[in-house]
Amino acid sequence: MKKNLIISIFVFLMSICSVNTLAATTSHETTQTEETEYQSRTLPELIKSFYHTTGLNAIVNPKEGVKDSHGEEMTLFAQSFGRVIMIIICFILFYLAIKKGFEPLLLIPIGFGGILANIPIANIAGDHGMLGIIYNMGIANEFFPLLIFMGVGAMTDFGPLLANPKTALLGGAAQFGIFGSLVGAVVLSQYVPGIEFSLQQAAAISIIGGADGPTSIFIASALAPELLGAIAVAAYSYMALVPVIQPPIMRALTTDAERKIKMKSMRKVSKLEKIVFPIVVLVLTLLILPDASPLIGALCFGNFAKESGVVERLSDTMQNALINIVTIFLGLGVGSKLAAEQFLVAETMGIMVIGLVAFAAGTAAGLIMAKIMNKVSSKDNQINPLIGAAGVSAVPMAARVVSKEGQKYDPSNIMLMHAMGPNVAGVIGSAVAAGVLLSIFK
Repeated sequence: MKKNLIISIFVFLMSICSVNTLAATTSHETTQTEETEYQSRTLPELIKSFYHTTGLNAIVNPKEGVKDSHGEEMTLFAQSFGRVIMIIICFILFYLAIKKGFEPLLLIPIGFGGILANIPIANIAGDHGMLGIIYNMGIANEFFPLLIFMGVGAMTDFGPLLANPKTALLGGAAQFGIFGSLVGAVVLSQYVPGIEFSLQQAAAISIIGGADGPTSIFIASALAPELLGAIAVAAYSYMALVPVIQPPIMRALTTDAERKIKMKSMRKVSKLEKIVFPIVVLVLTLLILPDASPLIGALCFGNFAKESGVVERLSDTMQNALINIVTIFLGLGVGSKLAAEQFLVAETMGIMVIGLVAFAAGTAAGLIMAKIMNKVSSKDNQINPLIGAAGVSAVPMAARVVSKEGQKYDPSNIMLMHAMGPNVAGVIGSAVAAGVLLSIFK
């Protein structure tokens, strides 16, 4: 009994000593921290310390070992001149959007996101930064593309396509750019040092040829998530630059007489046809190509809600509020990949080149198909070859460019609705192509 009492007293005394020792140590560390934290500085020292925290210092005096928003070491070039170059590129995007009117809804948020991504120290494009959060919540997981397709479906009138079904051939021909970019990616991998794309990566890159940003993001997330940023930037850049890229190709491949062709007025499409069409497309997708169903399903839902005529509030939300909000987030998220350390690399440059060539090839294929169709059609059923350029998936940008270009040669020639036929066919075509590629690598 006495032995147990002695042991208990000993343990109690030891615990008191331990607590006192810990308290003394903590007090000492606190004192040291307070001494370090409240160390006084002279005014020149404060100014010098402040300068070291500025973005100007980070650009002018790059250092070895600095990491980007993804934890990878940055080159001295990316920290300095690379950032300056990318910020200048973003200012050029602003110029094209504001002065030239080239798709400001895309270029303004993409350009602004690019500037934010190139601000040093702030780490805005990191996983916990504003741009990183936006990118991860809707682009990396394929959510934003589906919402965009839903809005596009609600805004799309399939009437022109139903009134003149043969224009679907133009939308199909323009998808040649997808297969052209697939071949181009493989060729670059074989012959250009520093570029090595696998077949899956080449397939993901290929959708850029259809000028379809949402579909490009969707398939890149599934097949090549490591290239998602570069692919998204390339796809949306060329979508926005449709008014720059397409007109010279259109003029080169058509004659003045062809550009002046006036097409017949389209028949009136019944409401029943418009209601049934998205359901038929969805059922065919379900039976033949389920891998394309997320994109086509979202497109058909948006269109069905619009054409049903009984859910105007939902249709209006998808056409306006929803797609506007998603466009803001999507643009900023894509812009986050304009950071110098990610954009100014061989693979991204290769993707940009592939995308440009493929987009031009898709435009040319649509024009050539229209000319071939005229060769086998009667004079009464001639189509203006310019609408073949609208076969790419940039809706409704490509159709507007076609209409504007045609009116330069004949102001009375209104081709917007005629061009919408191949334009919406191109949207469906690119989604189908994406589904085929996904099924191949499944």
